[in-house]
Amino acid sequence: MQFEDLSLSKSILTAVAEQGYTNPTPIQQQAIPVIMEGRDLVGTAQTGTGKTAAFAIPIIHHLHRNVGSSKRHKQIHALVITPTRELAIQIGESFDTYGKYTNLRQLTIFGGVSQIPQVDQLKKGVDVLIATPGRLLDLHKQGFIDLDHLHVLVLDESDQMLDMGFIHDVKKIVKLTPTNRQTLLFSATMPMAIRELAEMFLNDPAHVQVTPVSSTAETVKQRIYFVEKADKRKLLYHLIRNENLHDVLVFSRTKHGADNVVRALRKQGVAAEAIHGDKSQGARQRVLEAFKKKEVGVLVATDIAARGIDIDKLPYVINFDLPNIPETYVHRIGRTGRAGEGGVAISFCAKDEEVYWKDIKKLTRVDAKEILDHPYPWTGKTEELQAAQQPKANTNKGGGHGHNKNKSRKSDASKKNKKRWY
Repeated sequence: MQFEDLSLSKSILTAVAEQGYTNPTPIQQQAIPVIMEGRDLVGTAQTGTGKTAAFAIPIIHHLHRNVGSSKRHKQIHALVITPTRELAIQIGESFDTYGKYTNLRQLTIFGGVSQIPQVDQLKKGVDVLIATPGRLLDLHKQGFIDLDHLHVLVLDESDQMLDMGFIHDVKKIVKLTPTNRQTLLFSATMPMAIRELAEMFLNDPAHVQVTPVSSTAETVKQRIYFVEKADKRKLLYHLIRNENLHDVLVFSRTKHGADNVVRALRKQGVAAEAIHGDKSQGARQRVLEAFKKKEVGVLVATDIAARGIDIDKLPYVINFDLPNIPETYVHRIGRTGRAGEGGVAISFCAKDEEVYWKDIKKLTRVDAKEILDHPYPWTGKTEELQAAQQPKANTNKGGGHGHNKNKSRKSDASKKNKKRWY
């Protein structure tokens, strides 16, 4: 399938072609026709699948055809709610890119900066509004935002909004919109609260899903280092120095931990920066731009902040802290190995994180290379791994009970995984 097969307006096809795209991604192939039909939609898709264009392109097509030529004061016809400032900015850029040859006007609003320029633009009128929940509700309360003419509502990264505590704000926003709107909900995962949200606010939605969350990119080489917790920063520097790693995205579980990793690397002369929720909007943008320009070799991020990072051909991802949710591991390493490019995902596992690693292996069936030869292993772990990797003697004596027992365990694990909803 090509974009030309989707019955899009010539202005959009021209803009898409200028970006070098001819074939829509799987999520775009499935979602664009459904959205153009006017149906509500629930999309399960991870970052890097082309999800933003999957809703931006049909929205632009619809507005350009139906309201784009209007010369009267512009009204908000499409609203996109997203959890972070970085994501809001990227979505706004996508609308600008694909709507380049239309006269549609988009505005991106978020907190942490002065509202005055945003209010000035709202007064001039906009067709598409991209917003974080807090700033939207604040400006609506002040009377600067009118959602009475809304045609399309997009709830993007819904699971992340849930994690960040925005779900009540989202419900308030939805209730401010017309009941006959078209609603599009996108989420990387579908926890119960998000499914309930969809049932509450969407009308007979179509469901599209790409790249099951349990799958990891085939082009990503995965390695696991079992390391003493206190030695993680030493191991990180050891790898960066000895393997000459560059353009490295490091995941930390906490903001405080991210800052500590950066301080330790800087002491060793490594150009590193952190990006997390405590950083101002300006600081986060400056750090991200410096990383993209290769002025900073190592970017340390929390999971929430990383949702707003969109960097092509990222060669290395390091899980400094293993996530306690297996699906998060998939999202993290999905930052590398995109679009057929190779990538390396390195994970550090301390003793208290071994249960997380077992859960990750159970979900992903990951075939990670276990590295024995490094300076900071767990006490006794190297011997345990070496023993596990030795050729096993035939234990199938006495009627093969050992074989049957293992088979039974495997069967039980399979049944357990089948029951789990991803």
